[in-house]
Amino acid sequence: MRIGLIGTGRIGAFHAGTLAALPAVDRLVLHDAAERQARELAGKLGADWAGDVDGLLGSGLDGVVIAAPTAVHDTLLRAAAAAGVPVFCEKPVAATLEGTRALLAELAGSGVPLQVGFQRRFDAGYTALRDAVVAGDLGWLHTVRACTADPAPPPAGYLPLSGGIFRDCAVHDFDSVRWVTGREVVEVSATGANRGDSAFAAAGDVDTAVTVLTLDDSTLVSCTATRYNGAGYDVRMEVAGSLSTLATGYGDRSPLRTTTGGQPSPAAPYDGFLSRFHDAYVAEMAAFTEVAAGLRPSPCTGDDALAALLIAEAADRSMRTGRPVRVEG
Repeated sequence: MRIGLIGTGRIGAFHAGTLAALPAVDRLVLHDAAERQARELAGKLGADWAGDVDGLLGSGLDGVVIAAPTAVHDTLLRAAAAAGVPVFCEKPVAATLEGTRALLAELAGSGVPLQVGFQRRFDAGYTALRDAVVAGDLGWLHTVRACTADPAPPPAGYLPLSGGIFRDCAVHDFDSVRWVTGREVVEVSATGANRGDSAFAAAGDVDTAVTVLTLDDSTLVSCTATRYNGAGYDVRMEVAGSLSTLATGYGDRSPLRTTTGGQPSPAAPYDGFLSRFHDAYVAEMAAFTEVAAGLRPSPCTGDDALAALLIAEAADRSMRTGRPVRVEG
C-alpha cells in the first residue's frame, strides 16, 4: 500500500514511524507546510515527500493520514474525499459543531471511508472493559468513572485554539464511555475551576472539570479532567455493574500512590499520551490500513466523532449556565 501523511509534528511523526514499520505499507509519502521538517523525517524513515497537498493526493495513494493542525482538518478532508482517497483524521474533524455537521454530510455523499482518531478504542484495557460489558460479565451497569489527567498544561498560546477542556481533553472520555457501554448519553451536568495559570481564564477555559453523564439506560457516569496532575499522565476507567466491577488504567506505571500498605509507588509514571497509549496508536494505524484496503469498516466513524463532540458541547454549555443540558442528536 501507498499511504500519505499530512502533518509531521509530534503525533504526525509518531504515526509516520508506525506506518513505515507496518508490513502492509510499501511506501509512505509525507507532506507538511514546514517543508524542511517533512523532508528530514522522510529521510530518516526512507519515505517520499510531496511539496503540496494536491501533489500528495494525486500520487496514487491508497489512504491518507491527517495529523495537521485542527484549523485545516476540514479543508484536507474535503480534498481527500474529492480525490477518492480513504482518510484517517485526528480529532476533531472540524473546528465547530456546525462545520462538523456540514463536513460529515459532504463526506457521506462521497463514499470515501473516514476513520477518526480516538485511540482508546484500540487500547487493550479499554477493549477488555467493552468485551466484559458486551458479554454481560458485570451484570447491568449502574456506575462508570472515567479520568483524564495531564501532567502539565499545554502552552498558553494553544488554549484559545483548543476548543476548551471538554472538546480537547474530556472528549476522549466521552467517546470511550459510549464505546465501552454501548449506550448513548442523554443528559450532561458539568462544572469547572481554575486553580492554576491565569491563561486558562483569559482564554475562557478551565484547568479542571467534572462532568456527570446520564446514559439512556440511566447508568450514571462521572468524568474528571485536569491539566495539573504533576504525578504523571493518568487515564483510567472503572465500570461497575450489579455483578462485578472492572477497571483499566491501574498498573506499575500509573501515577498513583496509596495509603494501603505493601503497594509500591510507580517507578516510571507515564509522562504523556504517547507513552500511555503507544500500543493503541500502533493498532489504530494498522486498523486504518485495513479500512483503506476495504477489509473492514471504519472502527471510529464521523458519526462517532460527532456524538462525542455533542457531549462536549453540552458539557461546556452546562458549565457556563449552571444547569443540566440534554444531548440532542
